[in-house]
Amino acid sequence: MITVVGTGTGAPPPEGLRADLVVGGRRHLDAVALPEGAERIVLGPLAPALDAVAEYVAEERPVLVLASGDPGFFGIVRALAERFGAERLDVRAGVSSVAVAFARVGLPWEDAVVVSAHGRDRRTAVNVCRARPKVAVLTGPGAGPAELGAALLHHDRELVVASALGDPARERVERVTPAEAAARDWGTAVSVVLCLDPARVPGPARTVAGPPPGPAGWALAEDAFAHRDSMITKFEVRALALARLGPRLGDHVWDVGAGSGSVAVECARFGAAVTAVEKTPDGVGRVRANAAAHGVAVRVVHGAAPTVLSDLDDPDAVFVGGGGRELPAIVTACARRARRTVVVAVAALDRVPAVRAALTGAGLECDGVLLQSSRLAPLPGEVTRLAAANPVFLLWGERPRTRTEEGVDQ
Repeated sequence: MITVVGTGTGAPPPEGLRADLVVGGRRHLDAVALPEGAERIVLGPLAPALDAVAEYVAEERPVLVLASGDPGFFGIVRALAERFGAERLDVRAGVSSVAVAFARVGLPWEDAVVVSAHGRDRRTAVNVCRARPKVAVLTGPGAGPAELGAALLHHDRELVVASALGDPARERVERVTPAEAAARDWGTAVSVVLCLDPARVPGPARTVAGPPPGPAGWALAEDAFAHRDSMITKFEVRALALARLGPRLGDHVWDVGAGSGSVAVECARFGAAVTAVEKTPDGVGRVRANAAAHGVAVRVVHGAAPTVLSDLDDPDAVFVGGGGRELPAIVTACARRARRTVVVAVAALDRVPAVRAALTGAGLECDGVLLQSSRLAPLPGEVTRLAAANPVFLLWGERPRTRTEEGVDQ
């Protein structure tokens, strides 16, 4: 049997446990009374430690593994279960650093999104922080408070930096702005960073824990958004565009030529971090108003594409809904930066070849459709006619995936 004990705040003491091998970080090994005569392994690279554990398991000798907080929460339990089987584990969980951090600032956290940036690309954590009002980030080298703060400079967020939780001598919990976080050297003792939207925390009471589910409805009717003279992406077009964009939590989506921001808002409702680019001042106001009306966070950049795109972080997916004569140049700039997909709505037949060439020229695999729809419209005498909407070309380019990527859930 492998006994896994979470140490730190609220953790049960490991005293009295029998073990021939004890594995843990140096601070864990130094902080507790270890079984007499047991061999100690200071946890560094995981593979050698697991190999050592395997030797003891093969000889049916007891092993004790010490970890921080709840070892089943982004902890060592996953690796142990995969290697030795869950039935061999006796897990004695402590309190996770996330729970302790929220307790220190007096906030409930059943509605929080938790993301780990330890040993992972911090881009996902940053995008979740941009999209959600209450996020806990488990930090790591290259993805600490300074890096998170630098990535959130243009977003209205407050960071709670919780360091060395559970250590009476070293624990610190500090509230800082993204700019303050970016300007400091935080060292290596940070446990968790809470990223909070002051305008939306605390939120309404929840009956289900975890990140909010996807929207109950999407491809919303045009009257769900403020718009000018019907200048809005129609819901039939928006439905297919959203299907091709595939917005999800952890993604970053651009809506270029946002207009009313209907695509931006719908992508944000699916959990993506969204940047809307709009060149008209009244359009900027409408995008912000529509985002507020639907309770989502959308960063709005006032300026003309493709010029302003160079200052933005790379997107996973892009929707281009405007552009005029600059459309091919805009599509080219977007296609070179997009990690996954670019979707373009085109009303003029003459612009289709140039858009297609821009997508394929940037190495994307291009496809598209002509969307023609007729909506039911009432006539006097309780009869109905079909009212044809203007046809729209929807083109999309997808970046070819490598064989490795095809086998991994991104």
